[in-house]
Amino acid sequence: MNLKELSQMLGLSQTTISRALNGYPEVNEDTRQRVLKAAKETGYRPNRAAQRLATGKAGSIGLIMPISPDHSSDMHFAEFQSGLAEASIEHDFHFVIMPSRAEDEEQAIRWLVASGSVDGYYLAYIRERDPRIAMAKSLSLPFIVHGRSFGLDLDYPFLDVDNEGAFYDATRFLLQLGHKRVALLNGQADLDFACRRMRGTEKALAEKGLLLDPRHTRHSFMSDEQGYRGMKEILAGPERPTAVLCASTVLALGAVRAMNEFGLKLGTDISLIAHDDELPLLKPENFSTPLTTTRSSLRAAGKRVGDRLIAMIQQSEPAPSAQELWKVELVVRASTGPAPA
Repeated sequence: MNLKELSQMLGLSQTTISRALNGYPEVNEDTRQRVLKAAKETGYRPNRAAQRLATGKAGSIGLIMPISPDHSSDMHFAEFQSGLAEASIEHDFHFVIMPSRAEDEEQAIRWLVASGSVDGYYLAYIRERDPRIAMAKSLSLPFIVHGRSFGLDLDYPFLDVDNEGAFYDATRFLLQLGHKRVALLNGQADLDFACRRMRGTEKALAEKGLLLDPRHTRHSFMSDEQGYRGMKEILAGPERPTAVLCASTVLALGAVRAMNEFGLKLGTDISLIAHDDELPLLKPENFSTPLTTTRSSLRAAGKRVGDRLIAMIQQSEPAPSAQELWKVELVVRASTGPAPA
């Protein structure tokens, strides 16, 4: 159905229908709801080019996608985007992805803003003292950060999970089970979430007079292969740990493979806790020994980021600089047990 046909069906002018669909305040609310209901029932969608001319809005949200072998195959990235896309569909927004080399990302953000092709965007893969946040604050479009940037004294909108608290609680749980040598298979060292998870681990150990052994710590892209390599190196080294924390179930998948090669029984000879982003293809309860995890949904985070960003664009977000920190749940399963004698 086109605009003319919808106009005839409702007995309203095409101008009134366009204004109702585009949120003009002079349209009576009953009329607006009638138009919206009819448009939904008939499947009518306004022409994007005309809508942009009428409202000055692109009807799109965007992100910069770093181009690298790691990110292009990252299921964590894909799961977050699924939630963001869900929000875009729900609010009838387009979702624009702009690829960029990592070293060109700031330039790409400036180009995306200047192009007028999006009404807002989000920042991901946040690092400590990340310069992109200050740059984003200097530009004209709404933005939101997935994560936080430690050491940055700026007010900016974000959504993050309590990474430090999650790994502090997980480490304390292992200490309560009698473990003293705890290994850490973490994300890339320059990423903020990985730094916070390491701080949480170190804080819990320090309370018992213990240190996180650098020989038992690995920072890497979170893949099965990196988990396998890191765990194999640690197990082959001196003073084998009795427990390991993994920053992802993907890393845990490789770590368990290495443990099996060493003939170690998970939950008895060695304990493991992984962070569970609720990836649909890698459920911790489906491991041969179900994994104890810290748990928080990446898809739900993506949906919330999308909802908040669109609310900021539509000026219905009550506090554009609001900062959300989600608590993380500790789910105990069979992969953790008392420290071996």
